[in-house]
Amino acid sequence: MREYLLTLCVTAAITYLLTGPVRKFAIAAGAMPEIRARDVHREPTPRLGGIAMFGGLCAGLLVASHLTNLKSVFENSDEPRALLSGAALIWILGVLDDKWGVDALVKLGGQMIAAGVMVLQGLTILWIPIPGVGTVSLTPMQGTLLTVALVVITINAVNFVDGLDGLASGMVCIAAAAFFMYAYRMWFGYGIEAAAPATLFSVVLMGMCLGFLPHNMHPARIFMGDSGSMLIGLVMAAGAVSVTGQVDPDLLNQKAGGLREATHAMVPVYIPLLLPLTVIAVPVADLILAIVRRTWKGQSPFAADRGHLHHRLLEIGHSHSRAVLIMYFWSALIAFGAVAYSANNASMWIVLGIVLLSAVGLVLLLLPRFTPRAPRWAERMVPPRYRRVVRTVMAPAGDGAVDGLAAEEPEPVPAGINGATAIGDRSRFVDRRRAGSHR
Repeated sequence: MREYLLTLCVTAAITYLLTGPVRKFAIAAGAMPEIRARDVHREPTPRLGGIAMFGGLCAGLLVASHLTNLKSVFENSDEPRALLSGAALIWILGVLDDKWGVDALVKLGGQMIAAGVMVLQGLTILWIPIPGVGTVSLTPMQGTLLTVALVVITINAVNFVDGLDGLASGMVCIAAAAFFMYAYRMWFGYGIEAAAPATLFSVVLMGMCLGFLPHNMHPARIFMGDSGSMLIGLVMAAGAVSVTGQVDPDLLNQKAGGLREATHAMVPVYIPLLLPLTVIAVPVADLILAIVRRTWKGQSPFAADRGHLHHRLLEIGHSHSRAVLIMYFWSALIAFGAVAYSANNASMWIVLGIVLLSAVGLVLLLLPRFTPRAPRWAERMVPPRYRRVVRTVMAPAGDGAVDGLAAEEPEPVPAGINGATAIGDRSRFVDRRRAGSHR
């Protein structure tokens, strides 16, 4: 675990330190497109944040290759090399799109080529465990097509959700954390070495997102652009392909101690598409809705609009930060809920907890203008917007103030019966201070 933690810290530190210089380079290179109709930000913001994230990816893999326990991943498997090759191709394509713009079909072709390069180097789905049927081995053509489809879907799901400051990086970080817990349990819990590459990929992905997130939180100083969103989508898909399509179900059956135990351990991995779609369920749902919506209107599925989930949250009254936090909440609930259910799917408490948290999420969605207030003893530890601050307004002369000096405005008080204020409401008002004139 210490080596994984070191890899995580190095990846995050390199990404964080590179983002500042990359921002200056993006401004100098003119990678600051004009505000579009679907954009939420109000000022031109530089892109190309994916350059820093790719640097963090390379640094994380380089450090891991020299660590005692993790270097065996590079010696016994070609998957890290396959990931780096595909990531380099998708990153170059994203940089070109951020600077000059690339046609949607060209980007789709580039994504398929990057996935194909990873397949040629061994990162592919070999079999599918299907409940009631057993393990179904795939032909090379079937494995290639399924792997390419999974990679392309994941890349575009992450790319589509990248519409608010800190949204894509935060959601992918949450998904990567859940994925790490699952892969680490298979690697060290059951001793299955085939899960080691996926564990490493998820740690590096977390570091990339955590290092970039401080620069990308609202208001963002730089965007990751397609060079970043497609990159983290590809890394996420690579980990999913590695752990779901190459871990032998028969070996897991043997390690788990029986068919029933193995079945319980593999609940999220019955079908290779299930686990990645579970940990990034919100982006995938947004992708599907966007395709259906645009096709229904007679538009291209790749035509941009303002109908994404985060846009709808803003339209019903949620602030930018609240919309991002709500998306974080749903991503964490689905991702960690699936991991918890895979660990112990017989526990009713897990199901009840998921249902309860889902109800809380629905309440948050229905209260867009509700602002929680911290108790007075905790006001110093929370942001200003959560404090019970008495606003200061300019009062006209003769209205409780002298010569138009500032008077303090009390907090609004709910009306009582027949419009009268309730008993004791006078204590909520702040006495206006009569200031003496010193002219």
